[in-house]
Amino acid sequence: MSAGEDWRPSATPGALRERAALLARTREFFATRGVLEVDTPVLVNAPVSDVHIGSAAVQLARAQDGAAHPAPLLYLHTSPEYAMKRLLAAGSGDIYQVCHVVRADERGRLHNPEFTLIEWYRIGWRLEALMDEVEALTRALLGAGAAARGTERLSYREAFVRELALDPFEASDRELRERAARCGLEPRGAGEDERDELLDFLMGCAVGPKLGHSALTFIHGYPASQAALARLDPHDPRSALRFELYCEGVELANGFQELQSPAEQRARFERDNAARRRAGRPAAPPDERLLAALAAGMPECAGVALGFDRLLMIALGASHIDEVLAFPTSRA
Repeated sequence: MSAGEDWRPSATPGALRERAALLARTREFFATRGVLEVDTPVLVNAPVSDVHIGSAAVQLARAQDGAAHPAPLLYLHTSPEYAMKRLLAAGSGDIYQVCHVVRADERGRLHNPEFTLIEWYRIGWRLEALMDEVEALTRALLGAGAAARGTERLSYREAFVRELALDPFEASDRELRERAARCGLEPRGAGEDERDELLDFLMGCAVGPKLGHSALTFIHGYPASQAALARLDPHDPRSALRFELYCEGVELANGFQELQSPAEQRARFERDNAARRRAGRPAAPPDERLLAALAAGMPECAGVALGFDRLLMIALGASHIDEVLAFPTSRA
């Protein structure tokens, strides 16, 4: 389609009105609960280190003495998480944000490189309380579409056993490899990161799509190797204090009991970069300001990011994310 043919918005006027209504409802939800809305920069100095997420780099021109000199690289944030944690460490109290984020190399039915997140943090909360609030917000936004849905909470292990008759903690690499091959994954050489790659594939292709069709389904207790910025479970160090919410087979939210240790966070940045190098991706310099905020004393808290566009898709019965975006990247 030429530029002259795709000037029109991708979403219908009705979808745009529903988007505005749900955003207003989101702000009302948090206002009634006394959670402060904040605004953090889209341009940041440090990229995300997660090997599965790509940060888009930006270089701003800088003029000196009448000549253009290259400026340092900046990055479009993939989440407001690092900046919001700095606010928490500075004494902000409970906070939330509605913002656009950008993740490179993501495009598909459920993915647009630029999308909207609702992210919030609750001081002193445990994951159970945060799951309750995620459910309350999801039901408030889906309205009648959520009325007939129940709620279920399954451990990561329980979800794999129920859907694949496979224990993700006890199964051998060979068993995971064989099951992934049956689900369509092409064979590849074994490597240090193979087990997580197999589990990610099976969750994305064989477990997740079966979740949340009759109930809002929370999956908790992810493997410790997939903790990201979550604390490990003190009762089972093989598991992380992390959950995801699924509805209609779609992952909507990802929540953590947040890691507070700067030493452990630095070690995870280093492990991420080792994995990035093994995958042939550039290393990501650690966000020293985040590490300094953790050292200064970020309060104990739980936080979550919810994909607003995906939730809007479910509310409208849309089959593709482009149906709820005014201008997806292909038309931007």
